Amino acid sequence: MPSTVVIIPTYNERDNLGSIVGRVRSSVPDADVLIVDDASPDGTGALADELAAADDRLHVLHRSKKNGLGAAYLEAFDWARARGFDYLVQLDADGSHQPEQLPALLAAARTADVVMGSRWIPGGEVKNWPWHRRMLSRGGSLYSRFMLRLPQHDVTGGYRVYSADALERMQLESVDSLGYCFQIDMLLHAVRARLTVVEVPITFIERTLGNSKMSGNIVLEAMGRVTIWGLTGRGARHANPAPAPAANTRKL
Repeated sequence: MPSTVVIIPTYNERDNLGSIVGRVRSSVPDADVLIVDDASPDGTGALADELAAADDRLHVLHRSKKNGLGAAYLEAFDWARARGFDYLVQLDADGSHQPEQLPALLAAARTADVVMGSRWIPGGEVKNWPWHRRMLSRGGSLYSRFMLRLPQHDVTGGYRVYSADALERMQLESVDSLGYCFQIDMLLHAVRARLTVVEVPITFIERTLGNSKMSGNIVLEAMGRVTIWGLTGRGARHANPAPAPAANTRKL
């Protein structure tokens, strides 16, 4: 039977960790959970160790410093692939990604290489965001789609399922984005590898505890990198061989 690990990166998420882990374990009881903590000063890592001591399917990967979301995920991918997991899930610790919707994403993964939880397709929605945050996120996705010729709608979303085989084919050694742009970089690698990418609608809910790590400057920096990628030929339109990426993406 295919095995799944849900990867939850953390930095100062002590107030949210117990709840999100409990919801994941209830929603997908057969899955393992990997918490990747970047030396949180608020004691998140210590709490993760306590939770892991009581649950042999909960694991903790301690990193020595805060070095970006992308670096945390890439290290977690290596950890999970070395242990033979078939499906690797990205999930935010703050509760914005609903673990209760994960079974739908995993069901889609049976016939896809990459499954993306999408806020910007029919059935998807965002709750408790002010208008400017909504415009910033949607605008970032639209701009990235245009510059990189990506057919997907929510290119910056972080609720995803990758098959281990997909990650092998994506040549992760050339993924060099550590922050907000990591999700775009990963999608671009998937499309260029001609993988089957599916979007499943999700409900994204803004955190109620703790502080968001997102800022306008982070988004602008990411869009600057996307601009360089688009102008220097890294976009999906230059993927080789020639079939258009729209042919290997669909919505559920």
